[in-house]
Amino acid sequence: MPYRRLRLGMVGGGQGALIGAVHRIAARLDDRFELAAGALSSDPERARTSAAEAGIARSYAHWQDMALAEAAREDGIDAVAIVTPNHLHAPVATAFLDAGIHVICDKPLAISLAEGEALAKLARAKNRLFALTHTYSGYPLARHARDLVERGELGQLRVVQVEYAQDWLAEPIEAGGLNKQAGWRTDPALAGPAGCLGDIGTHAYHLASFVTGMMPVALSAELHTFVPGRRVDDHVQAMLRYANGARGMLWASQVASGAENALRLRVYGTKASLAFDQERPNELWFTPLGATAERLTRARVNSASAAHATRVPPGHPEGYLEAFAQLYKDAALQIEALNEGRALPAESLLLTTVEDGVAGLRFIEAALASSAADGQWCEIRNAA
Repeated sequence: MPYRRLRLGMVGGGQGALIGAVHRIAARLDDRFELAAGALSSDPERARTSAAEAGIARSYAHWQDMALAEAAREDGIDAVAIVTPNHLHAPVATAFLDAGIHVICDKPLAISLAEGEALAKLARAKNRLFALTHTYSGYPLARHARDLVERGELGQLRVVQVEYAQDWLAEPIEAGGLNKQAGWRTDPALAGPAGCLGDIGTHAYHLASFVTGMMPVALSAELHTFVPGRRVDDHVQAMLRYANGARGMLWASQVASGAENALRLRVYGTKASLAFDQERPNELWFTPLGATAERLTRARVNSASAAHATRVPPGHPEGYLEAFAQLYKDAALQIEALNEGRALPAESLLLTTVEDGVAGLRFIEAALASSAADGQWCEIRNAA
C-alpha cells in the first residue's frame, strides 16, 4: 500500500548528545519518516549548526515556538521525538500533545508518577500516539519469547530473573562537568530522584513485563550509591511478587566493572524455561523440562511478531539500531491509522506506549519507597 513519509521533528539531541543520532538513524531506517524540524539545543547557535549537520531544514531556538509553528503549517510535522534530559519530557510532550502532534519519547516517561499519569490522560484526550522507546522490546526474539509465553509453552510461570549491568559510572566521571551524559544523568534536578533505577532499571522491569505479560504487585528494594559524592543511586536490587504466585528478582547496576550493556532475562515455568541476552540478540534459548536446550535464531522462529520485526535473512545479524527502528516502524503504522480514523494495525500493537511509561513510574515510586523503608515490602500502586 503506498504511503508518504511522515514528517518528524526532534527536541534535544544536538551536538554532543548520545541518543539523538540513534533516534535519527532509527527513524530513517525503514524509510517511514523524514526529519523536517528540530529544536536540538537550548543554545540557538548550537541548535542551528546541529540541525544543519543532521540535514534538518527548519531549526527552532525554542521547543515552545516549534510546537506552535509546526501545528500551524500545512506541511508541519506529524510527530516529535523527545530526546532531552528527563526533567523536560513532560513539559515538552505536553506542548506538542496540546498542539495535536504525536509524540515519541525517551524513557523514563517523566520524573514523577503524577507527571506520567497526566501525560497518559492528555494523550488519550487528544487521541494522539504517545510512544515510549523501550528499545529492547523491538528485538524479534524478545517478541518471540513473549509469544512462547502467551502460547503456554513454558506452562505456569514460577520465576522471573532480570538483570541489567553496566560499568560506565563505576568512577565519578560526572565530576568537573567533563562528561555531559554522566553530568545530567546523576543530577536529580535533571534526571529525577531515580538514577540507575530510572535509567536502566526501568528497561529491565519493562523487558520482564513485556515478555511474561505480568507486572509485579509488590516489591522489596534496596537502592545504593557506591561512588562517593554521587547524588543518585548507581545500583538497585529488588525482590518481586506476582499475583499468580510467581517470584522474581531484578538488579541493575552502573558500577559493575567489566560489564558493557548486559541486559539479561530468564523466565522459568512448570514446563520449560527461556533465556535472552541483549548482547546476543539473534538467539534465544528455550529449554523444556528434562529435555535438551534449544537455540532458537532470529528469522527461523515461527511467530508473526518476530517476522514483523525481522529485516534480513537468517545468519545476518540484526541489533540495537534495528530494534530501535522497529519502534519507529510500529509508530508510523499507528500514526497513519490514527490520522485516518482506522483501527490500529494488529502487527503494531507491541509498540511500547505512554501506558508502559506509567507502569515504569509506578515501579520507580514503589522501589524508592521500599528502599527508604529499609527494604520493606511495598505494593506497586495500580499494578495490572
